[in-house]
Amino acid sequence: MNLSYWEIKSWLTNVDFTIVGSGIVGLNCALQLKEQFPKANILILEKGVLPQGASTKNAGFACFGSLSEIQDDLQLHSKEEVLQLVKKRVDGLQLLRQTLGDKAINYQELGGYELFLKNDDLFKQCYSQKDRINNLLKPIFKANVYSTKPNIFQFKNIKPNYIFNQFEGQIDTGKMMESLTRLVLKSGIKILNNINVEGFSETINSVKIKTNAFEFSTSKVLIATNGFASQLINEPVKPARAQVLITKPIKNLHIKGTFHLDRGYYYFRNIDNRILFGGGRNLDFKGEKTTKLRLTERIQNKLEELLKTTILPNTPFEIDYRWSGIMGVGNQKKAIVKQLSNNVFCGVRLGGMGVAIGSLVGKELANLVQ
Repeated sequence: MNLSYWEIKSWLTNVDFTIVGSGIVGLNCALQLKEQFPKANILILEKGVLPQGASTKNAGFACFGSLSEIQDDLQLHSKEEVLQLVKKRVDGLQLLRQTLGDKAINYQELGGYELFLKNDDLFKQCYSQKDRINNLLKPIFKANVYSTKPNIFQFKNIKPNYIFNQFEGQIDTGKMMESLTRLVLKSGIKILNNINVEGFSETINSVKIKTNAFEFSTSKVLIATNGFASQLINEPVKPARAQVLITKPIKNLHIKGTFHLDRGYYYFRNIDNRILFGGGRNLDFKGEKTTKLRLTERIQNKLEELLKTTILPNTPFEIDYRWSGIMGVGNQKKAIVKQLSNNVFCGVRLGGMGVAIGSLVGKELANLVQ
């Protein structure tokens, strides 16, 4: 790219902090850095026209884990670790709401429901663990989180009882990212889109960044690319694609709240009188371990089939949009927030909990620089 003197002087000179990725982590990191270093020159680089990973692609669940998910977490982590994970998600959601305000993100706490397929024994397991997990989470919520509720929504092929989570909420993802971006720009932080970071090299006091459009130097680099992180750094974080569809508006749609199905591999909600429905990664774990923002017939067909047979069995519907997003996952659910070298830091591997922990991970990433 043939840059002018003005462009180089205004955007690419004396850059104190460069953040790679303009998703929920990157934007929160930038805001926190500006608070700590009001005079700093902060630049955010984003490879897409809009944030590319999951921040503008997710379902807008403000959740901290369904009962079956917490149960699975307890198989892989200690009680203390699970408690810490849940606390982080709760604190992260609180920080998001404080930063932007409930109105700006259309936050609603309508509760969350976990549904169980008729031929699945999972409900029995979850029900038997309900009291134990409620007691485990009492220090955080000071109340029982999970209870059972009868099938009031007329879903088909579903067990007659749901597990209800009274504390689960939902947001408008687009409004969240719009509000965050507005706040960042208002703070004097610059964002450049369509800039793909191809690599960087470090000296004692600075980092030289090579992009698809130009090269420049910066004092510090903070990587917030989550599912795309392995393209730049060597950390145990793998991409995981999630596919989503949304119907056209449906008259008299009485479904309210957030819904998890089949161990949370499927999830849906009512947004603007449409059903937003995503998931199906478990049908092809290997194929969905990708950074390609594409759709597959197998998963899209399964989503449509479940809409017809289970979620909207007696309601005609049409699909309006389909899309996919990329999450960052690993063997552990704990996010990787660390200093990688003198001037390079990362906040990645959000494990599909970006809405819940993204604000907190962004803040922690900025705090590493101190």
